Amino acid sequence: MIVADWIWAVTIAGFVLIIVADLILVDSRPHVFGTREATKWVLIYIGAAVAFGIGLIFWQSPQYAGEFFAGYLTEYSLSIDNLFVFVVLIASFAVPPELQHRVLLIGVVIALILRTGLIVVGAAVIASFLWVFFIFGAFLLWTAWKVWRSGDEPLPVEGADPAEPAENYIVRQIKKRVPSTEDYVGHKLIAKVGGRRVVTPMLFVVVAIGTTDLLFALDSIPAVFGLTQEVYIVFCVNAFALMGLRQLYFLLYGLLDQLIYLNRGLAIILGFIGVKLVLEAAHSTIDEAIPTFGTLFSLVFIVLVLLITAVWSIWAVRRHPELAPPVPGETNG
Repeated sequence: MIVADWIWAVTIAGFVLIIVADLILVDSRPHVFGTREATKWVLIYIGAAVAFGIGLIFWQSPQYAGEFFAGYLTEYSLSIDNLFVFVVLIASFAVPPELQHRVLLIGVVIALILRTGLIVVGAAVIASFLWVFFIFGAFLLWTAWKVWRSGDEPLPVEGADPAEPAENYIVRQIKKRVPSTEDYVGHKLIAKVGGRRVVTPMLFVVVAIGTTDLLFALDSIPAVFGLTQEVYIVFCVNAFALMGLRQLYFLLYGLLDQLIYLNRGLAIILGFIGVKLVLEAAHSTIDEAIPTFGTLFSLVFIVLVLLITAVWSIWAVRRHPELAPPVPGETNG
């Protein structure tokens, strides 16, 4: 797949334009994001991703379009698991409801920049050392086992204390080196309080979200590379998945506790891609007679696993409501 520099420039400019439009159309007036508004924007972003995939059919080939859709579904479904962490972070930093969308937007931009660095590094390694697929495959199989086991454990945080935010290393270092305030000053990252400039909790939470997402990318980016080795497609898959993740947060917040078997489905998908990577590496380096999974089979497999997981989860919770754990940040009674 040959992608000219000007196409890369137009693509990146397009995503930047989307971010700017989001700030102007949605965030110019901070407000509580409702389900109807979230649904509208989720459909817009999914529609944009679908249109991009269809465009790939005519611009490149159905093969690349299939790789994009398989990667997008995988990345988007893995990103849903991120929402649990976002809920924890937003609750622990006590982000006001009207500022949550802005927090997620800036956090996602940071995450996309950091992920782009990982994608470039991953592509360079794969181009030089094809056998690295064996390592990626083994890593995904190990991750799948860990994710499957996590389905037997409760959510890590069932209620967050705003006085003790879920800080990571970077946030702690910022706090040590710059003056800060515990109070939000609108959507400002830096504000003037008591005659001096201080960092607000808004900066801490967006940094926490952006950098924490990078840990999830260590799993998801190798998974997408297992479905396509085209850097352009991997970048677009991550961009579309992350850009649509913010609205999905508000849409699925009340449903997170019903997706009790989500980890099972994600584990199966990661395990499948891990096997796919190992087979492809063996096919290329050992014997071309070793079979591999095609793009269409991978796409159908991922769709079926996601559908079965969602239906199974909702059906089980409706029959046995006690199976649903409390969503982090919510209180009972």
